Amino acid sequence: MRNYRHIQLEPLTPAIGAEVSGVDLAAGMSDDVLDEIYSALIDHHVIFMKGQAITVGDHLKFAESFGDPEPPHPIYPYHPECKQVVVLHTGPHNPPDTDGWHTDVTFRKTPPFASILWAKQIPSIGGDTLWTSLVSAYESLPQGIQSEIEELSAVHDMGDFRNDFAVGESDGERVTEAHQRFGSAIHPLVQTHPVSGKKFVFANEGFTQHIVGLKASDSGQLLSLLYHHINQPEHQVRFRWSQGAIAMWDNRCTWHYATADYLPNERIMHRITVMNDGRL
Repeated sequence: MRNYRHIQLEPLTPAIGAEVSGVDLAAGMSDDVLDEIYSALIDHHVIFMKGQAITVGDHLKFAESFGDPEPPHPIYPYHPECKQVVVLHTGPHNPPDTDGWHTDVTFRKTPPFASILWAKQIPSIGGDTLWTSLVSAYESLPQGIQSEIEELSAVHDMGDFRNDFAVGESDGERVTEAHQRFGSAIHPLVQTHPVSGKKFVFANEGFTQHIVGLKASDSGQLLSLLYHHINQPEHQVRFRWSQGAIAMWDNRCTWHYATADYLPNERIMHRITVMNDGRL
């Protein structure tokens, strides 16, 4: 276990997740504190900081400490004060659509490094978010399966985002245009984390479509086996949100799932995605 001198850290499960305390994003943080927050993220894949009363500017400054914020999102609306802040306002008139396991936008050639999500308004009950460690999942795979998938790659495309373009359509024109706009990517099925050096499975139910070189039936069976293995509680942490809480996760080696069990109540979250790891 790493020794932290400037923050307090409480691991939440053996595989993934830790709560960081003793920090105040609104007051600003020294480089030493930011270094330890980064180290905690690498060690635990997702970290949580509760009770953060921050502004949009505080959120952006914190994100910029780790890399370049993402430009305006292609699907979700952004905050009027800052285009890098995605506003996820869900409720009965805008139902949530992230209640499925995924790693963000893996249909891009270079998916983002991390996301920082802040709870502006939460329901009184429900609305938890879960994360899964793809490192833990890989390390617990039988050695034979590790060897089988080591040299394989998979095609990723816009996956579930099809729903944003297909509903109400009859000829598929908008879906075709969206495929051309977002494109596809091919990623190795097993990757090595650039900081920790640990291997992890890089496939997700939301965007991974096909394993290169396999027939559709064989690809589907292998992906199904991997998903079943990854989707075990031993690899997961579940976070109950509180007002002002922040979650920051390493998008490279995690899945996440936002439960959609709080309707007709509303939830408002602010998210900044960090495109590159500026501390590499």
